[in-house]
Amino acid sequence: MNRIKKSYVFLIMGAILISFSPVLIKDAGAPGSVTVFYRLLFGTLVLIIPFVLSRIKSKEKLNQKGILIAALAGLFLAIDMTMWATGIMVSNAAMPTLVGNLAPLWVGIGAFLFFKERQTTKFWIGLVVALIGVTFLIIQDLYQPNGIFKGLILGLFAGVFYAGFMLLTQIGRKFLNTISYLFISSLATTIFLGIFVLTQNIEFVGYSAKAWTLFIIMGVLIQAGAWFLINYAQGFLPASLVAPTLLAQPVLAGIIAFLMLGEELTIWQILGGIIVVIGIYTIHFAKQKKKATT
Repeated sequence: MNRIKKSYVFLIMGAILISFSPVLIKDAGAPGSVTVFYRLLFGTLVLIIPFVLSRIKSKEKLNQKGILIAALAGLFLAIDMTMWATGIMVSNAAMPTLVGNLAPLWVGIGAFLFFKERQTTKFWIGLVVALIGVTFLIIQDLYQPNGIFKGLILGLFAGVFYAGFMLLTQIGRKFLNTISYLFISSLATTIFLGIFVLTQNIEFVGYSAKAWTLFIIMGVLIQAGAWFLINYAQGFLPASLVAPTLLAQPVLAGIIAFLMLGEELTIWQILGGIIVVIGIYTIHFAKQKKKATT
């Protein structure tokens, strides 16, 4: 199998694996912040060996500015993951994951405000379409005490902080290679998540054997394994193919949640989800077209 075919296979495998993440978080039954802490902890432990090997091969010292940016990015990712996982626990697996994928929208706005990057007309159209979709998602549950609205709000804010992580990564990757940046930011995320759990007086232990099994699975197979597969594919496949494939995550997560957890979506949520995905795709392809013309 050549590299291109292998990359296609790895990309599909990675997309499927990360789609299980929200369902496994819900199924673990532990507080969301604890679940993502152990996911990052076990994932970071797996990354130690490739990080050490890369440092042995490299004769250059790690850039101090790059380390600081990676650590700050880790803080943003910790906030993102805490809000996203908490949103899943108070609502369902699909909705916070879906609106969390609005990160490209917030990235575009952040790039416009802070980096003075001009956005295309299609980007702004996609933004409006996505926000209309979000309106459909929340309109039915706005005054319902079932936690869906709270989960959506947490998912939206999670997307904002993930966008901050992406913008910082855009800067930080100029100073560090992939494995160094990934390891340092993951380590920082783990530390910040641990501090948050401590400040909230949440127990680190006392969970079921099933929960611990899911913590390890999420750390090894999803945090380290799935993202390794995706990063490998990114080295040989165009971003215009990789990003839309990953946007299938909330759709797959919804299907998996229905099959594994029995979570059902209302017609408003299905319609809103479709509109949001259309908006995200429009935003993504607007950015890709802009790259192609610059």
